[in-house]
Parts: sequence; C-alpha cells; structure tokens
Amino acid sequence: MSTPIRLGTRRSALAQAQSGHVAAALEKISGRPVELVTITSEGDTNRASLSEIGGQGIFATRLREALLAGECDILVHSLKDLPTAVPDGLTIAATPVREDARDIVITRDGTPLHRLPAGSTVGTGSPRRIAQVRRRAPHAKVVDIRGNVDSRLARVSSGELDAVILAAAGLSRLGDGSPLQREDAALGWEGLGLAEWPTAPGQGSLAVETTTDAPAELRAVLAQLDDPDTRLAITVERAILEGLDAGCQAPMAAHAVVEGDDIRVRTVVYSEDGERRIGLDVTEALNGEYIRRNGSGNGADAADGAYPTHAARELGLILARRLLEKGAADLVSREHSS
Repeated sequence: MSTPIRLGTRRSALAQAQSGHVAAALEKISGRPVELVTITSEGDTNRASLSEIGGQGIFATRLREALLAGECDILVHSLKDLPTAVPDGLTIAATPVREDARDIVITRDGTPLHRLPAGSTVGTGSPRRIAQVRRRAPHAKVVDIRGNVDSRLARVSSGELDAVILAAAGLSRLGDGSPLQREDAALGWEGLGLAEWPTAPGQGSLAVETTTDAPAELRAVLAQLDDPDTRLAITVERAILEGLDAGCQAPMAAHAVVEGDDIRVRTVVYSEDGERRIGLDVTEALNGEYIRRNGSGNGADAADGAYPTHAARELGLILARRLLEKGAADLVSREHSS
C-alpha cells in the first residue's frame, strides 16, 4: 500500500472538516491515502481574547513547528488565520477554489443586523467585525467572544446573545455537520454583502502548506489543487495587509475577485469605534500595468510560474500605500501588529 500523506490539522470540528475536503481531493488525485494528524495550538487552549494573545497567528505556530519537525507532510489552514510572513523552509503550495467569502449574522429569528433592537448583544472577537458592527448597528452592544461554532450558536439559541457573526465558508464546510442544518437549530441568518461589508484578507480560502524541500511528487500533486484566480485574489489582499504593517487582527478588510479580464479590489481600514473608514474600490486589467508585467513569484507567493503573483503582490502593496496616504495610519493601531 502507498505511504500515506500525513495532513496536520487542528482538533476543532471545522478544521477537521476542511482538512477532510482537502484529504479527499488529494486521495483522488494522488491515489495515496491521506492520514489526519491532529495538533493542538495555543489558540485552542488559551481562551483569552485573540487581541490579547498575539492575534490569529497563534493558530498556525504550533502546526508549522510540527511540519518543520517532520510530524506531518502538509498543513491545511484557513488562510485568513495566517500571518502574511511565511517562515523560512515553508511554502503555500496550493490555494484551492475559494468558497463564500461573506460574513453572516446569526440570530434567533433572522432579524437583519441593522434592525436589531437597541441594546441587543452581538458576539464577535474580530476587531474588524467589531468596527463594522459599530458602524452598521451603533445601537447594539458588541461582546468579545471565543469558541467553536457550536458554542457560539448555543449562546444565541439560549438567549445569552442576540446575534453572532461568523464566516459563511466555515459553516458551508461543516456541511451536514453545521448546526444550522439541524432540524432543532431554529436560528435565522443574514448574509452580509461584500460591497458594504468586505471581509478579512483570505477569508473563504484555504491554504495548503508544505516544506520547501518536500518531495517533487508531493508538490506536483498539491499544485493540482491550486486555483489561479483564487491565488491571484488572495495575493492582492494579503499584500494590502502586509503593506499596512498592521497584523491580521487589525480593523481592516480586503476582498479581491477576478472578473473576466479584470481584478476588482475593495479594501477598507476602520477606526476601532467604526465612526471613520478609509477605503478604495479599484478595478485593474489583468493584462495591465501591475498584473501581467512581472510573471510569477516563487515559494509562498506562486505556484511555480503558473501566473503573475509577483505583480499581484505589487498591486496590493501599492493599494496599501494609497490607503496610508489617505490617512489609514491614523486608524490602524500598531498594537494590532503581529
């Protein structure tokens, strides 16, 4: 029997569900079995607020240590949880087709966020979402929460909270295991449009990571999971975050999408209270000055010359500079840097 590919994953139901999707695709492509290796990160054991314990990179650190130590062959991350800097010796070998990048608001009866009664409690631990809630529903009270999907939705069902905000992709990947699919869920939801409510860089995307010295056969198999449009979009988004030098817990959003021969990018930086925002909405031709000029990058920035992520990163950095020139530096606290 072929040697299994060892896939490192966190223990949460969501992490294992999304890893399971990648594992199934890998088994089909490679003809090799894929074995899930569960790894506990600091983010799984420390229940303090993310903003207090170093941002979302805490979910990736222990997994990356395990990969470098040879405890597994690949990792699957939610891309929005990854810091923009990829450690030496590692590479993002594939970004599969992106799922729904929106946030959704879960309530007991489906009441839209902006129509919740004054004093309603909305749970989220994301500074970006907190700022957006304060902007869209200034009459609501934001509650900083942690926990898995089940525990968050239980706080709505019980009446402890009036609403929580979650990533649509995560619930989608849970499939039949999603609490919203259960007959006894009795919860409603509202999808938040990306035009007015852009989400975190990389949201809805997965990152398959391996070592730079991984066997060529493994890297060739992983490359077949890679979606060029997804990688192009997330490269722009993450370069904006990198250029702002603000860390993945900053109150900022960036969403890019390939539309035919163009790429459209919406990005916003918020003040923590949500009262101020600085944004850009630009469309760049894929054969234009920034995108089709430089060819691809390498390592964590490209899939071996398949398309021009080097130039996509340059576009993201240019947009970050434009945000800073418009005053974004006054809104992004360096306390959020990771």
